[in-house]
Amino acid sequence: MESTTKVSEKNIPDTGVADSARAVLPEPAPYLNPYLAGVGIGLVLLAAFVLVGRGLGASGAMSSLVAYLVSLIAPAHAQANEFYQGYLMGDVHPLKAWLVFEVLGVFVGGLLSGGLAHRIKKTVEKGPRIGKGGRFGLAFLGGGMMGFAAKLSRGCTSGQALTGGALLNLGSWAFMLAVFAGAYALAYVVRKEWI
Repeated sequence: MESTTKVSEKNIPDTGVADSARAVLPEPAPYLNPYLAGVGIGLVLLAAFVLVGRGLGASGAMSSLVAYLVSLIAPAHAQANEFYQGYLMGDVHPLKAWLVFEVLGVFVGGLLSGGLAHRIKKTVEKGPRIGKGGRFGLAFLGGGMMGFAAKLSRGCTSGQALTGGALLNLGSWAFMLAVFAGAYALAYVVRKEWI
């Protein structure tokens, strides 16, 4: 007969060393209520406007990093390119831009939050019908499309939807409606990979 070990109201079969080690790990904290999280994001956006006079965003940090790297690798090209000059000619070093520090803070805060909630683990989130390679391929393709779209629309979902939407910019609202329409249209195509 198989013995069980009581851990946080759940019975886990004790089948060996791996299960014993798993029984020692604390259970992950429950996810935050999405409405409460939405209010929290709104308060963070308000605080960003009050404290630094700017809204939230993320894709601008990547643009600053790319402009800086191009200026190191190919300085003549960076000097001749109007896009890169927008990041390199200002009074502030590209890596000292507000968005760079914001994205670093989001990364550190997410890592800290995941650690405190016991949610950090080495895993690949995927459905039963797709392998790791396919999952990474779809993630890379989706991330590339989002990055391209962020440059086309002059902002990512945080810059356009959160900041622009809060300022009632018509273009930001059109962007967000297009994001939702595209997501719903594509969800039908890729849902078989997840269920």
